[in-house]
Amino acid sequence: MDRAMAESYLVQVPGWVLKEGPDRIERDFRFPDFVQAQAFANQVGNLCEAEGHHAEIHYGWGHCSVAFWTHKIKGLHENDFVMAAKVNGLADAPYVPASVGTPPPPYVQGA
Repeated sequence: MDRAMAESYLVQVPGWVLKEGPDRIERDFRFPDFVQAQAFANQVGNLCEAEGHHAEIHYGWGHCSVAFWTHKIKGLHENDFVMAAKVNGLADAPYVPASVGTPPPPYVQGA
C-alpha cells in the first residue's frame, strides 16, 4: 500500500498515525494507572488473537502503545486499518498522545 492510500484509510481511524521502518500505523492510549493500561493491553491482545491479526503492544504505567502492520508484506494492508478501528472500539477515553505531557483522561473499562 502506498502512502497516499494509507493516508486515505487513516482518516477512518481517529488517533492513529503513520510511522516508518517498517511502514505501520500506531496509536498511544493513556490511562490513570498501570492496572488499567495492562487491562487494555490484554483486551487488545485477546482481540488480535481472535482475529488472527497480531499487533505490536507496549505498555507501562499509564500508557499503552499499539501498532499494526502486515508482517508478510512488510508494510500496511487494509486489514491493519480494520484492526485499528476495532481497537478504537475498545477504548472509551479520547486520544491523547503520550508526548503531549498533559494528564491522562479518565478511562472507564468497557463492559
